Amino acid sequence: MTLSRFVPLVSLVLACCLGMPAKLAAAQPQVRVTTSEGVFVLTLDGKRAPATVANFLGYVQSGHYDGTIFHRVIANFMVQGGGFSSDLQRKEALGQPVPNEAYNGLRNARGTVAMARTSDPHSATAQFFINVVDNGFLNHKNKTRRGWGYAVFGSVTEGMDVVDRIRSIPTAPSGFFQNLPTRTVVVEKAEIIEPEGG
Repeated sequence: MTLSRFVPLVSLVLACCLGMPAKLAAAQPQVRVTTSEGVFVLTLDGKRAPATVANFLGYVQSGHYDGTIFHRVIANFMVQGGGFSSDLQRKEALGQPVPNEAYNGLRNARGTVAMARTSDPHSATAQFFINVVDNGFLNHKNKTRRGWGYAVFGSVTEGMDVVDRIRSIPTAPSGFFQNLPTRTVVVEKAEIIEPEGG
């Protein structure tokens, strides 16, 4: 099966297995993220990034992000979270990595949210980052290991001032972490905003 045929199948399977309406994963769902620095809202693009959005919503619905921190903050680049608890313990992924949808035409521009990954293009699980400046060098170039890019799947539509507050916190190296905020930024709650009318 080719990757292009595999992606919609992953989206459908994840949405069904998690009890999530398929139309929610395929539309523009919103996620409210309450942090120790304030609240921001993500609007996700389920049409252009169906597998990535379904994957992210699954982690939100499971409560995975609650109690995690922003563990990597680079003021002129991005803020990254979703993978570590406040005591700096790694949280285990809930399932298999999601196929990389960076070829979807969405760009790593300021205010967009994208999946973090290793050097393997298809290794993203729970960790995500928010671009705080335009990061064109992260965009998809070609379907090679070096050219895949990082998959954008939505944007901050409320509370970018909160994200900017997070980016402004001083950082320092600490063990495994090179850019750990000196003031812990905790995700207290991540929740899907139910559409009006149910």
